[in-house]
Amino acid sequence: MAEGVAVPPSGLLAQQLEMPTRVDEITDRLVTAIAIGEYLPGARLPVERDLAAALGVGRMTVRAALARLVDRGLLETRRGRGGGSYVVDQWPESSTDAVRRTLAMRLGELRDRCDAIARLHGAVCRAAADARTAADVAALRAALEAYRTAESGLAAQQADSRLHMAIMDTAHNAVLKQVLLDLEASVSIGAPAHVWGEPLTMRDMELRSLHEHEELVEAIADGRADDADAVARAHVGIDFELISGAMRRAGVLDD
Repeated sequence: MAEGVAVPPSGLLAQQLEMPTRVDEITDRLVTAIAIGEYLPGARLPVERDLAAALGVGRMTVRAALARLVDRGLLETRRGRGGGSYVVDQWPESSTDAVRRTLAMRLGELRDRCDAIARLHGAVCRAAADARTAADVAALRAALEAYRTAESGLAAQQADSRLHMAIMDTAHNAVLKQVLLDLEASVSIGAPAHVWGEPLTMRDMELRSLHEHEELVEAIADGRADDADAVARAHVGIDFELISGAMRRAGVLDD
C-alpha cells in the first residue's frame, strides 16, 4: 500500500460510518420542530433534562444536538436569569433536508394520528358542551379574548394552547383530557405545542382559527354538543394541513 494513500472503509465498517447516529436523529427532529412552527422564533426550548425526557434520549445527546443548532444559526444561547436556548431562525434553506428526512418517515403515521386527535377532540368538546358551568363559560370567553388580542406568532400560539386547555378542563373528565394530551404529544416532532406553520401563511391561519374558536366557544356555552363536536373536528384539521404544507415544501409530497 502506497504511503499517504487513504483507503476507503469497506464492509460493515463502511455501513456503520454511513448510519445516522442518535445525535443526527435528534438534530433532525429539533430542526423540523422549529421549521414547522412547534417552536417559533423567540421561543425558549425546554431545559436539557426536560427535552431529553420528551425525546426519549440522554442529556448528552440533546446537548450535542442543541450545539449543532447553535452552529447552524437556528438557536442562540442566553446566559443569566431567563437564559436558555432560544429560536432565532425558523426555516432557512439549510433545514430542508432534515425536514424531508424527518417527515418522510412519519407520513402515514401522522395522518392517522391527526385523524384520531380530531375525533377525540370532538368527543372532548361534546363533553364540554354537556358539562359546562357558568364559571367554565366565563373562563372560555376570557381565554378566547386573550387569543383574539395576542400578537401574531409565539404569543398567539401560547394563547391558543391556554384556550384548548380551558376547553379540556370544561369537559370535567380527567381521563379524557389525559388521553387527548398523550395523543397530541405522540404527534409532536419535538415540542408539546401545536404546529404553527410558516410566517407567510401564519396570520391567515391565526385568523381562521379565531373564527373557529369563536364558533366552538359559543357552541359549548350554548350546550350544542353536536355543533361543538363538528367544529372541533374541522378545527383540529389545521394541524395536518400545516404539516402537509411543510411536506410539500420539503419535497415529501407533490403539489
